[in-house]
Amino acid sequence: MSPLALLPAAASLPFQASPETEACGPRGERSWLCSTVFRVTDNQRASEIVDAFAKPLRIVLILLAAWIVTHLVGRLIRRILSTPTKRKPNAGNAKKSPFGFIDTSGVQSARRAQRAKTMADVLGRLANATIWGIAVLVVLGEIGINLAPLIAGAGVLGIALGFGAQSLVRDFLSGFFMLVEDQFGVGDVIDVGGAVGGSDGVSGTVEGVSLRTTRLRDVEGVVWHVPNGEIKRVGNKSQQWSRALLDIEVDRDTDIPKAIEVIKTTADSMWHADGWRDSILSEPDVWGLEELGAQSMKIRLVVQTLPLEQWRVARELRARIKAALDAAGIETPR
Repeated sequence: MSPLALLPAAASLPFQASPETEACGPRGERSWLCSTVFRVTDNQRASEIVDAFAKPLRIVLILLAAWIVTHLVGRLIRRILSTPTKRKPNAGNAKKSPFGFIDTSGVQSARRAQRAKTMADVLGRLANATIWGIAVLVVLGEIGINLAPLIAGAGVLGIALGFGAQSLVRDFLSGFFMLVEDQFGVGDVIDVGGAVGGSDGVSGTVEGVSLRTTRLRDVEGVVWHVPNGEIKRVGNKSQQWSRALLDIEVDRDTDIPKAIEVIKTTADSMWHADGWRDSILSEPDVWGLEELGAQSMKIRLVVQTLPLEQWRVARELRARIKAALDAAGIETPR
């Protein structure tokens, strides 16, 4: 018989797949785990069982990896931001404010710790959102969902939200730069002039700072929640150091050098007194005659203090100077 006569019979033979292909699928689609189990055990049933659990196992590993990475990144962020800056003490500035951003002491202040905690929380949330977002996309790809329409839809949704939440985005960006630039922190006394509806603004103690709002409590106890995007300018009354400024009013006929000597002596004695030497940073300075009126004149005294101590120091100085002027026979306007 001619060899050509055998061709139709040969062509009609069914294709026989290899046992590995039957167990794990065609090459290029089979999982590495299934192929490895088949080569090791040469057992088709075991390979099929392993192949059935391959995809759920990959999903579990992806989620586990995301969980581990988020914890490692969170710890790294907290460690970096909470590490105190090591500086050599400066003898000329031994009484620098413990709340100052430029702090010469080696002790980490409460202000710096609070700022580091806030920044760590913000960066931690951002890192968690990024890591888990990537993990979810990878899991959806493992399930077999086409990600192209989802990504396109997310882009359109992001644009729509960006246009609809411009003020919210502005608040978040302003809050982020406020934290990075250390404009103020919890415990500071600030004046956010022109921040509330075009009014004269709000002045008070900062009780909380977030990316979206700043919470203040004024001298009357009223709590103000100010969106960060509406804060046009900030006056910080308690950063690095403060100054107690007193204009002491005396009678117009008073001997000016004598009055200045009494004021200077009183301020210096308070500077050296127990309980006040830590609050007053430098020697009090009498600037001289500040204002001359028809019946009186004002002599200006300035004292550099720790932040938030200027009002307490000023109250005590007024009481002491009043007593010293009365003892020296220097009259004050009635």
